[in-house]
Amino acid sequence: MTENVYVKAFAQGVETEQRELPPVVSVLLTSYNHEKYVEVAVRSILSQKGVAFELIALDDGSKDSSPEILKKLSEEFKFRFIHRENRGVIATLNELLEHARGKYFCTFASDDIMPPDRLRKQSEFLQAHPNAVACFGQVKPMSEDGVVAEQVDPAYLKAVPEIHFEEFLLGLKPLHGCAEMLSVEAVRRVGGYDSRFFFEDYPLFLKLLYEYGPQPVTPDVVCCHYRTHGNNLHANHNRMYAEFLRIIELYKDHKLYPQAVKNWKANWFSMLAYAQKGEALRRLPQLASFSPAFLKRLPKLFIPKFLLKR
Repeated sequence: MTENVYVKAFAQGVETEQRELPPVVSVLLTSYNHEKYVEVAVRSILSQKGVAFELIALDDGSKDSSPEILKKLSEEFKFRFIHRENRGVIATLNELLEHARGKYFCTFASDDIMPPDRLRKQSEFLQAHPNAVACFGQVKPMSEDGVVAEQVDPAYLKAVPEIHFEEFLLGLKPLHGCAEMLSVEAVRRVGGYDSRFFFEDYPLFLKLLYEYGPQPVTPDVVCCHYRTHGNNLHANHNRMYAEFLRIIELYKDHKLYPQAVKNWKANWFSMLAYAQKGEALRRLPQLASFSPAFLKRLPKLFIPKFLLKR
């Protein structure tokens, strides 16, 4: 399935009635240098049906034509657009959160595609589960040129039907940062996005799970077609995993913290042993331990990449 299928569908019409009512959901779109993709992202959001929502887009100092594209779309479809100098993703998300009028919100990147009915399904789920302050769904990977996978990414099915703080701290179950719908009130209460880190999702999700307990993860709501390309942060393994270790240090007094450090170092080593074997060998003294998590992954270093499953 390709992106063009969705472009054609979005061109047939954009929802306006649901955006003339007080919003139940605020969609917070962050934009940075995605002139090739931003219009499709916006149209995929504006095509959502079945729930009152608002779209607020903020361009974080793009150097390309993204601001001009967003300005034109905002004038045509009457959504709020903010353009300013670059301040980084955390400052951008916190600024967007200040403007949110909905009971719930989700963030969205300007190079991704939102599948039909995502907002309705997640908001209805949260309204049916009033004790939940978050719900998480699934994602389908999408290539840089817009080819969408037929199946959801199986990694994120591990967290179904709910995720606990301890599991998330230990790195046992992942959540995708573009598949969330969160309570505006709850996120504001825990202080929003943490400016000490360059990851926006992991510190916030940890805080919510720590403060509010386990949160639901649905297996059948596809929330995002997630575009993968060389500019994704996840391509920089060392930076990514070093940041995970910095984040979990916030919980260094928790009884599971020592095990969490070993687990995240084992995950770091596992990724390097798959993708960069020379770097994995160089970092072996830093990442090695006698923990089962590490010993289980150690053989990957000696197995050719083409024989390994990521």
